[in-house]
Amino acid sequence: MDLQQLLQVAPQAIACDLHPDFRSTGFARELAATLSVPLVSVQHHHAHVASCMAEHKLEGEVLGIAWDGAGYGTDGQVWGGEFLVASYRQFTRLASLRPFRLLGGEAAMKEPVRSAGALLWELMGEAMLEHQLPSWTVSNTQREKYASVLRSGIASPWTTSTGRLFDAVASLAGLCRDTSFEGQAAMAVQFAAEQGMETSGEEEEGYPMDLVPSDHSGTKWILDWRPMLSMMLEDLRRGKRPELVAARFHGGLAEGAVRVAQVAGLPRVCLTGGCFQNRLLLSLVRHRLEATGFTVYSHRLVPPNDGGLSLGQAVIAAHSLNGVW
Repeated sequence: MDLQQLLQVAPQAIACDLHPDFRSTGFARELAATLSVPLVSVQHHHAHVASCMAEHKLEGEVLGIAWDGAGYGTDGQVWGGEFLVASYRQFTRLASLRPFRLLGGEAAMKEPVRSAGALLWELMGEAMLEHQLPSWTVSNTQREKYASVLRSGIASPWTTSTGRLFDAVASLAGLCRDTSFEGQAAMAVQFAAEQGMETSGEEEEGYPMDLVPSDHSGTKWILDWRPMLSMMLEDLRRGKRPELVAARFHGGLAEGAVRVAQVAGLPRVCLTGGCFQNRLLLSLVRHRLEATGFTVYSHRLVPPNDGGLSLGQAVIAAHSLNGVW
């Protein structure tokens, strides 16, 4: 209210995240009711894409690649590895990463080993209990605990999070066991990959990812990380340096982005979301998309992470109310 008085503005609508349980959503709901103005709920990754579009004053449709830790999806699941065909007014979910379990819910965001366990479970099921990897030292007791939770699905929602995929790689490669701040494991993977490329003197060939039709009604394609994980595990078993494994992981993500962009067939691609704070990932994805003929946009003035969401939310809300940007 103080800001409204200071700027002498009267809101015509209130925009907020789609997640119903955010404190900010509750505040937005109360404020909209108090002011008797519409409340516009905006899907998290659509807001990310719109933020990048607004920064570059783009109109029409783009392919938005929104990679982050977590955002509430329109199906009630935890999104985070999204390919959206988007304008300011609407979006369709063209593709996403293959879903896996967020083992223990929010606990998985603090313990990378949980994401590693969830990916292994999706890849090999019960064999995860016996899987041996020099760089992934997890006790039998801990594995059985994870398996029990994954069998039941209790407190383990499905997610497509690119951020948790980075966490899993950090754990499996022995790059980060415990974290003290958000993004620490992903940063460890980035720094290792940069070292790997620096010492090898060239880009490592990326791990393969399959692009397959989706059986989910809200998504056309799935970018499947299982071939990537299988080859990564083989490299780690053979004693390949974790720095080179991390580099191949980055390259695989970049190649996967190109495959989806080619299917989408839109000339403009926006890269957004917290994972694109990773300068190596941003550089690789941009370079390979541009080499394939796409025009690529990324953030320069507005943060790619959640610090840039409010811009996207405001622009989408304005267009939903027939406003002009």
